[in-house]
Amino acid sequence: MIDKLIGKIQKTNAPIVVGLDPTMKIVPEHIKKAAFREYGETLEGAAEAIWQFNRGIVDAVCDLIPAVKPQIAMYEQFGIPGMIAFQKTVDYCRKKDLVVIGDVKRGDIGSTSEAYAVAHLGKVQVGDSFLAPFDEDFATVNPYLGSDGIKPFLKVCNEEKKGIFVLVKTSNPSSGEFQDKMADGKPLYELVGEKVAAWGEECMGAGPYSRVGAVVGATYPEQGKLLRRVMPHTFILVPGYGAQGGKGADLVHFFNEDGLGAIINSSRGIIAAYQQEQYARFGAEGYGDAARAAVAAMKEDIGQALSARRGSL
Repeated sequence: MIDKLIGKIQKTNAPIVVGLDPTMKIVPEHIKKAAFREYGETLEGAAEAIWQFNRGIVDAVCDLIPAVKPQIAMYEQFGIPGMIAFQKTVDYCRKKDLVVIGDVKRGDIGSTSEAYAVAHLGKVQVGDSFLAPFDEDFATVNPYLGSDGIKPFLKVCNEEKKGIFVLVKTSNPSSGEFQDKMADGKPLYELVGEKVAAWGEECMGAGPYSRVGAVVGATYPEQGKLLRRVMPHTFILVPGYGAQGGKGADLVHFFNEDGLGAIINSSRGIIAAYQQEQYARFGAEGYGDAARAAVAAMKEDIGQALSARRGSL
C-alpha cells in the first residue's frame, strides 16, 4: 500500500492527506437539519449528518488528493451510529480510490494488539470465512508499550501489504513532557525513530520506502529535520499544517531529496474552510467548494516550498 500511496502522490502532485475529523460545530446547518428531520436529534441523526458532510467533502476534493485520514474519535463519540458513519466513510473513500489512513492510535500488547491489527488492517475468521472489518489501508499506532504492541501490526502489514504510521513526535504543545525527555543521551522521540527505522526493515515496499511510517508534527520542524536523517526509508505523516500553525516553508525538511518521504495532513483547515474569512464567499452551502479551494492553496504552498528547496540544493 505504501507503493500505491507514493504513486498517487506522484499522480496528483499533492503530498496531502485530508483529515476527516468532523464535529457538529463544522457541519453546515442545512445538512444537520436534513438529518434531524429524518432521524431526530439523536445519535443516529448526528451520525447521518457527519456522514453526509464527509461525502460532500470527498466528492469535492477526491481528484486533487491521494489520501484521507478519518479520526475515529470523532465518530466514536456518537456511539454505534457514529461507528457506522466511520465505516461508510472508509468504504466511500476506497470506492473513490483514495488511500485511507485510519487515525485510530491503537497501542496494546498480546492478543489485544493482534485484535486491533486485524480490526483495522487485516481479516478476522468467522467460521470458514475471513472477513475484513474496517479495512483501512494504514492505521496510526502508539509505540509506547514497546515492540509487543507493534509486532502484531507488522505481521498484518506484511500479510495484507498495508501499513502503519507510528507516533514519534506529535504536534500537540505538551508532547515534550515525555517525548523530549533524555534517555541514553538522546531525546526519547529519537530513540523511537530509531526503532521505527528498524521495524521498517522488516516491512519494505517494492521501492525504497517501508510500510512502517512515522507521525511527526509540523509544529516541530527542527525535530523533523533530525528524524528525517534517522529514518531515511520511512514515510512521515505530518499533522499540524494550517490550523495548528505549520506552513509549507516549515515542512521541506520532512521530505527526502527525491521530493517524497512525507505526506502533510490538514483537517480543519480544509473541511472547515468555509468558516474561514478567505473562503467565506462560498457560504455554508458551498462548503465542498471551499474545501477544494483550500486544498488547491495548500498544494501551491507546499509545491512552492519544495521548488525553492530544490533550487537551493
